Formats: sequence, structure tokens, C-alpha cells
Amino acid sequence: MMRRVVITGIGALSPLGHDWPTVLARLRSQKNVVRIMPGWEEYAGLNTRVGAPAAPIEFSATTYHRKRTRSMGRVALLSVRATEMALADAGLLGKEMLSSGQVGIAYGSSSGSPPSIAEMGGMLVNKTTANITATTYIRMMSHTAAVNIGIFFGIQGRIIPVSSACTSGSQSIGYAYETIQNGRQSVMLAGGAEELDPTQAAIFDALFATSVKYNEMPWLTPRPFAADRDGLVLGEGACTLVLEDLQHALDRGARIVAEVVGFGTNSDGAHVTQPHSSTMAQAMRLALESAQMSPNDVGYVNAHGTATDQGDIAESQATHEVFGQRIPISSLKSYMGHTLGACGALEAWMTVAMMQEEWFAPTLNLGQVDARCASLDYIREEGRNISTDVVMSNNFAFGGINTALIFRRWPHERK
Repeated sequence: MMRRVVITGIGALSPLGHDWPTVLARLRSQKNVVRIMPGWEEYAGLNTRVGAPAAPIEFSATTYHRKRTRSMGRVALLSVRATEMALADAGLLGKEMLSSGQVGIAYGSSSGSPPSIAEMGGMLVNKTTANITATTYIRMMSHTAAVNIGIFFGIQGRIIPVSSACTSGSQSIGYAYETIQNGRQSVMLAGGAEELDPTQAAIFDALFATSVKYNEMPWLTPRPFAADRDGLVLGEGACTLVLEDLQHALDRGARIVAEVVGFGTNSDGAHVTQPHSSTMAQAMRLALESAQMSPNDVGYVNAHGTATDQGDIAESQATHEVFGQRIPISSLKSYMGHTLGACGALEAWMTVAMMQEEWFAPTLNLGQVDARCASLDYIREEGRNISTDVVMSNNFAFGGINTALIFRRWPHERK
């Protein structure tokens, strides 16, 4: 018998703030937090100048001292702090259970910390190991977030490191969900993180995928699904969800936030950067099949919505193929940019929170919808009051990796 999986704790660090009341106020203000990035103008050939850093973060000096953080770049620091917040929220911080083997980790990022990658790259450029330290590799490795979380909190269950670009966070949640479903762990710490760095902007710049028209007017970009969109804006953050076997949560009297009921993931198997709507749609169907639900059960879809030319078109067509034109949809990236490895977890958290609020944020800067995008119920201008028990959050990544997550309101939380 498959186990039911619930969310019992959330910890988040985002450009919009680090708690729901702060984030909600920002969403209701209909103002994004994109800004001009100081220093980016120094890089020859880098065309975009805008980004969305995480809001200011406090790290306790007694907890985050040098001995405990020397193996962490910023991406790992963000991951560990978000996880500390999530464990506290779940009532598990400092509990012996963390080292019992019943608790595991599924966590991801697009890469390790870019400054540490630069240290290693310097050896190849300058023919010297002068800048390489004993912890350079630990800070730069793609599974640095998952490993540092495990060491920091003494986790002795399984670790599932995920590095799949924009689906790192959502795949982590999905794999954690399946792990608990199948009885392999009682609790999983799941999510993703990313630090903001000009090298990441340069990657998308080289693909002509970054926003460049609004370098002097950052509040006007990104513009998901809009006819005049010109590319994505990078953001930064981390989010950890504590996923737990339902019976285990009930037995310990945990507060249940919501239930994870469906997950689908697949790959296009066709092109590294050109998305395919048919396999995107199939990922959504896989999630619905996993949840034993029909499209009509879903009351809102949180879009990946990056504001890239082909991505928005393919995603909207896939969503229409599954749900038809009735489905309300919006993109949170219009507020906080594309947080890469963190977006799947941050957007899942905010989607669940909006469901509980019974209010869903609009897509900012969405005037005229691109005629090439499918006909959907795009939430624009004002937010939308929607009472629904089921929501879907979708993410799509380089390599043609597609994910869909479905969350259900916990019965005792309904207004």
C-alpha cells in the first residue's frame, strides 16, 4: 500500500522575503523586486544588467561560524539556512530523529558555487594550484547543497542529489515524495537553491534568452507570455519542504500544511534547449495519473513562465492540451525572476500558500498575450480569488526535463 505524503515544514529564502506574510504583501503590491545589478557592467559581452537577489539574510555567528561553513559556498549556505528554518517549522530541529536513518534528503541546484568553480578554472588558465584549497571542490560540486545539509544536521538517511537546472527543486520534491510513498524513509528534506552570479547570466545571454531591453527599467521585466517579452531575469534563493509520511506526522502531532498527491517527470529526448510541448503535456498527465485525478480537479496551474520566446509558447500549448482554455494560470517569475535550481521549491511553496489564501497572484507586465501562446485563463492585472482544493506547479529545464507537481489542501486547513 502506497503511503500518503504531507508537508509539515517550510523554510524559504527568496527575493520577495523569507516568510509568507512578507511575500504575500509583495505579491499584492504588484511590484517586482528586479533591480540593476552593480558590477555586471564590468563584464565585456554581458548584455543583461538586471537580476533579483535574495532579500537580506541573517546568519547567526554562533551557528554559522567558520568551522561549520568552510565547506559552503553561498548556494550551500542558502540551502542549509532554509533547511534550518524548515526543520524549526516542522518541530524537528535538534531532534534525535534526524540521525536515526528515518530522515533523508533530496536537494538540488544547477551547479555548485561559481566563485569556487572559478578557483578550479584558474588552475587551467594560470597553470597554478595557488587558489585551490582543501574545500574548493566541496563548494563547487553539483551536490554541495545536499551534502552540506546532511553534514550540518547529522542526517543519516539516503541522499538524493539533483542537478537538473530549472527542475532541480521540483524533481527533488518529486523524488522525495516517491521515496516516502514507497516506505523507504519516514521524512525527507526536499528542495533546491541557487546563488545569483554573472556567469549564470552569461550562459543565458549566449543563448539570447536574457532580458536586455529593460536594463534601465527593471520593474518592467520579465514579461512572461507577453507579446513584447524579451527574455528571462535571473533570481536567487532557496526553499526546503519537510515531507513526511502521513501516519508518522499524525503520530507525532505535527502541523500539516498540505498534501503532495502527484508527481510527473520525463524528458523530451530531442533537443537541449528547444522545448517540446507534447512531452511537457505528458509530464502533466503523469502527475494527474499519479494523483488519480482528472484535469477538472485542478483549480490553478503555476506556470514555469520564464518569459523566453519558445519556452512560453511550448508551455502554454502543453497546458492547453491537458486543461483546455479554462485553467487559471500565472507566473511568479514576473515578481522574483528565475531562481533556477530553487524555483521548483519556491514556486511550490508559494502555490500552496496561495491556495490556502484563496487568492492567486497575477502575472506582472502581461499586457497583450503573445498570439502564438495558447488560449488560457491568464491571471492579469489584479489577483484572482479562487477557492480550490488542488493546484499544480510546473517546471521545465535545459535538456528537455519536464516536471509537474500536484498539491491538495489539507482538510483541516480549509477556511
